Amino acid sequence: MMDISQLNEHFGLPGVLAFHATEGGLVRADITTPHATATVYLQGAHLTAWQPAGHQPAIFTSRKTDLAPGKAIRGGVPIAFPWFATRHDGKTGPSHGFARIQDWTLAFAALAGEDLHLTFTLGANDLSRSLGYDHFHLGYQLTIGRTLTMQLTVANDADTPLVFEEALHTYYAVADVHEIAIAGLDGVSYLDKVDSFKEKVQHGDITVTGPTDRVYLDTTATCTLSDPVRKRRIAVAKTGSNTTVVWNPWESGAAKLADMDPSEWHEFVAIETVNAATDAITLAPGATYTMQARVTLDELHG
Repeated sequence: MMDISQLNEHFGLPGVLAFHATEGGLVRADITTPHATATVYLQGAHLTAWQPAGHQPAIFTSRKTDLAPGKAIRGGVPIAFPWFATRHDGKTGPSHGFARIQDWTLAFAALAGEDLHLTFTLGANDLSRSLGYDHFHLGYQLTIGRTLTMQLTVANDADTPLVFEEALHTYYAVADVHEIAIAGLDGVSYLDKVDSFKEKVQHGDITVTGPTDRVYLDTTATCTLSDPVRKRRIAVAKTGSNTTVVWNPWESGAAKLADMDPSEWHEFVAIETVNAATDAITLAPGATYTMQARVTLDELHG
């Protein structure tokens, strides 16, 4: 791992990209492009802020989150790999996998036009090997500007198939979760995790009226989050993802989260770009798989 001075020397861009150490010992990249500001931590290649010019922040991160080595950051865009939630093979391991609590390597940084392009990589390490994952590589490309593009590529270096789940577990900032609506999943079947994993069908737009944890299966649809209080729409288009998860813990669930202030649950909704459950990926030896989410903001009229 490069230290702060090496990162700034190799990748720093005056007025655009600078690296800093936090009091807790993490490394943070502060980003200012012509059309947006953003923050990314090297632990987890974890984007915690993105704010296009002329808009309020689009990404929510808890004010109470731990910013310490080996502790998952609450909010932003955690990368879940190689499993979503708990391990799909029934064995034990960190919630949402190990990728979000490992330091990634910054491999590339460049300003192209008005967008900053960053590439992070993660390979096998002591933790992944202890969990049975020794022959893989991850590449994560962020394109930060007026729009936000997040692209995760998994490479299988083994001579046997690699079965994995993955997620870009994105927390979107909203004025009040009671007021929002999410379009795009009408008619899609989902597993309702707050109702004993019963399979249900979505009718119309999604509104959040209580604890919500829904796994929408076999869908590649774009989701559009309408936030009438802030008079904006957030569109989440995706490729390579066949699962969408919508989550908000509500007051009862937030009270159980030590890294979230009890008042924060109404300030976000998670719309997650995922491959999980029956949509888990089986990757052939030597193959790669890419999942992408592209986020755009526009004004909500009327």
